[in-house]
Amino acid sequence: MSVKPVLRIANCSGFYGDRLSAAREMVEGGPIDFLTGDYLAELTLLILWKNQRRDPATGYAMTYLRQMEEVLGMCLDKGIKVVTNAGGLNPAGLAAKMREMADRLGLPAKIAHIEGDDILAKIPDLQARGEKLANLDTGRTLSDAGVEPVAANAYLGGWGIVEALNTGADVVICPRVTDASVVVGPATWHFGWKHDDWDRLAGAVVAGHVIECGAQCTGGNYAFFQEVPDLRHPGFPIAEMHADGSSVITKHDGTGGLVSVGTVSAQILYEIGSERYLNPDVVARFDTIHLEQEGPDRVRVSGVRGEPAPETTKVCINYLGGFRNSMAFALTGLDIEAKAKLAADTLFAHVGGRESFESVTEQLIRSDHADPESNELATATLRITVKDKDSKKVGRAFSAAVTEMALANYPGFHGAGRPGGDEDYAVYWPALVPMDAVEEVVVAPDGKRIPVPHDLEHPDAPAIVLEPRQFPAPPGGRTQRLPLGTVIGARSGDKGGNANVGLWARSDAGYAWLREYLTTERFKSLVREARDLEVRRYELPNLRALNFVVVGLLGEGVASSTRMDPQAKSLGEYVRAKVVELPEALLADAPLRP
Repeated sequence: MSVKPVLRIANCSGFYGDRLSAAREMVEGGPIDFLTGDYLAELTLLILWKNQRRDPATGYAMTYLRQMEEVLGMCLDKGIKVVTNAGGLNPAGLAAKMREMADRLGLPAKIAHIEGDDILAKIPDLQARGEKLANLDTGRTLSDAGVEPVAANAYLGGWGIVEALNTGADVVICPRVTDASVVVGPATWHFGWKHDDWDRLAGAVVAGHVIECGAQCTGGNYAFFQEVPDLRHPGFPIAEMHADGSSVITKHDGTGGLVSVGTVSAQILYEIGSERYLNPDVVARFDTIHLEQEGPDRVRVSGVRGEPAPETTKVCINYLGGFRNSMAFALTGLDIEAKAKLAADTLFAHVGGRESFESVTEQLIRSDHADPESNELATATLRITVKDKDSKKVGRAFSAAVTEMALANYPGFHGAGRPGGDEDYAVYWPALVPMDAVEEVVVAPDGKRIPVPHDLEHPDAPAIVLEPRQFPAPPGGRTQRLPLGTVIGARSGDKGGNANVGLWARSDAGYAWLREYLTTERFKSLVREARDLEVRRYELPNLRALNFVVVGLLGEGVASSTRMDPQAKSLGEYVRAKVVELPEALLADAPLRP
């Protein structure tokens, strides 16, 4: 039987909580071969763990069941296969629920699931054999930290999905596979790629990375959002995969949003580090990606090179860090800093002093204006967060101390939000484990358990040598003091305790200027929070982009971060708002505003 030359892989979810109607929109909106969805972030695993702690039968993305109830029958009728990581911590439980649902609806769905990512029980043995499980950000070993993990999930690749599809499954429910794997697996299965088809696999990784976050590559969260039509309801993305690993990113006709070189570039820069993007199946070289606008809402992704798969995979370890509480004071009018000092000093005098807590964070947010035009524009916020292993210290006693200050402190005293109670928080610990520590298994629709072998034999692959791309000299001449984002786009996100900011130019001249202007030192001068932290800078000239990784900006990860934006979603827009000396020659790159 001949293989279809183009495999249309659609996405219907970028996170747990994404648009519920997206699955139905993708199935009804036009032809697709696979329906995929990404439901897991590092924070989501903790949320699912808390759910499972309350009810052991849960631990998966429950919204997925609601989506499948709407579309499973249509998928079977149209020959659309479904692959998602909605299984979370309990793929077997979700598979059982799906079978119950299919039986109730009278649908003959063949449902497989994958196990093996959960290595929590193996950690003592791994440590005994010499695995340090060192934190990828700090280098500290897990044993030195002296903590007790509550969850440890290794990132699986696409080969388990291939094995599951080989069983004839209509639906494959995955646990913690990498976000791109739900595209890599179907493409590999369909085209019959081998373990050492590095370039093809790398191309699929890039396509998977582009569509994994749903509408974020069809205009959602796009820096130049004025260019995007109908952002009220953007369409979800489709990757049209080809046998050589190239793809075309598109969306269904007639849907809102935009697929452009810019929107795709933005998503490629999301939550990445260096140009070597590691996955369990291949190392994709992001410095080889070539993007081309093939037509309206069609961007061709080609030229991606790959290196042999790493011998290790990332493991997401979480442990309970303790308890925390946050209180916010509204400070209005004059003497903001003095009022903030009085409020904080009074609060801590009532609760035993700052030193009585394991961690104290005080953030004064100067949102107040001089000569304000409204009461709100005269107001700043003081946010105080305390952490401790003793829940009583950070719970009602802390909140009550703030309440008692209401009539006896700074003028204009009022809170910014209701008093809260203590809540437990977890700490994210990223580490590496050898692939042979992971025993991946496919549970076929008939219940048969099929081990997924790891190809640990890495043949010598020729080194990838790139021809340097030539750019014009940076433009000189007159400048204007304007926000960097007048002509430069950005996309930012979290990777554990680190944050990344990818910035891209809209022309070769813009990139030539950006590469020369935005050094690591200047980045630190623009971003005050980064001045005392390690900042890594990576060049991606093929995308006209720079990527900055700010190590430790988010502390010990999203779940324990005390920043107002713990996932660094707004960091890129903050950088774009910084005023710089911008060459007038680049102003032609500025978007047309409505």
